[in-house]
Amino acid sequence: MPVGESSGRTRPDACPGALQVHEAADGPLARVRLPGGAVSAARLRVLAGCADELGTGVIELTSRANVQVRGLRSPEVFAGRIAAAGLLPSPAHERVRNILASPLSGRGPDGLLDVLAMADALDRALCARPRLAALPGRFLFALDDGTRDVAGLGADVTYVATGRLLLAGADTGLTVAPDAAVPLMIDAAEAFLDELSPDGPRAWRIRELPDGPVRIAARLRDGQPGRTDAPPAPAAARRPSAGRIAQRDGRVAIEALVPLGRLTSAQAGALADIGRPVRLTPWRTVVLPDLSPGEADRVERALAAIGLDTDPDSPWAGVTACTGRPGCAKALADVRADARLWVRGLGRAPATPVHWAGCERRCGLPRGPVRQMIATIKGYEERQE
Repeated sequence: MPVGESSGRTRPDACPGALQVHEAADGPLARVRLPGGAVSAARLRVLAGCADELGTGVIELTSRANVQVRGLRSPEVFAGRIAAAGLLPSPAHERVRNILASPLSGRGPDGLLDVLAMADALDRALCARPRLAALPGRFLFALDDGTRDVAGLGADVTYVATGRLLLAGADTGLTVAPDAAVPLMIDAAEAFLDELSPDGPRAWRIRELPDGPVRIAARLRDGQPGRTDAPPAPAAARRPSAGRIAQRDGRVAIEALVPLGRLTSAQAGALADIGRPVRLTPWRTVVLPDLSPGEADRVERALAAIGLDTDPDSPWAGVTACTGRPGCAKALADVRADARLWVRGLGRAPATPVHWAGCERRCGLPRGPVRQMIATIKGYEERQE
């Protein structure tokens, strides 16, 4: 088990939320948590209206399947609208409701369990614990349906439908039945808070605690037997994809690429008008599940009409970028404009994912092998990691 990556931080986490906004270079930025990446058509329509009427007309998808609205003219009005839409169930917990879930939720060929229902249960359990409002805004839960698509994303607490509990991405040997997984994940979050030193450096993630996974696993094993089976093979990093996915029940899911993870308010509104629940993914794509083949034809045409690509070989597959100029004061270039220009010269998806970054911080850098285009005062510097 790796030793923690102690951060030496002395300040509390300042991740933005819907109430605690970030003062970006282009104005206040709000982040809305969508546990499991699930959003109904009605709620997506509300977000589209807020972006259009109160912000810059853009909704950003995050690597945690949440959304951001930039340049808010009235953060207070925005918060009131999303609260009325049911997107703010616990103001005290709104920044800590970070819950990833496998987008197909048991429907795909390797899925074992409907984890979206577990995401809802975990969200309710989290909000019911007043103490857990003190979790850092970067603390992350994940529920993997057995596909191992989100198991490799390094969440602080991950349940895999094979029965394993991972801490900071590490297999601890702890196993748990599905009906007991949510309480154990809540206990793990409580144990993280118990392990924080009131006098030492602040930790925002389990991996930042020295031997964090070992210490928290020991607390969870107290009073219950633990197993030390050989750990499963690590999940491979997944790249954004697109197209039709055959569900095990005979229906179809469609995954569509969102160029650079940004929906205009018009695109978001049109996506809501399709009238189907939408799943946002950690790869900044959108998934519409449970379609009949006939419905899939109609949905595919509707997505194409609003500029969301369902071609697996699309040049947009695997191309990401940070905010860049003018939204970020630290950025040295308008990386989104430069990335768009670069993609126009491609005939198909790049062999390796490519990330455009406005400075050395490289915000939004995907996991796994990535070709990096980093803006410097002398132009872009290319790196491969």
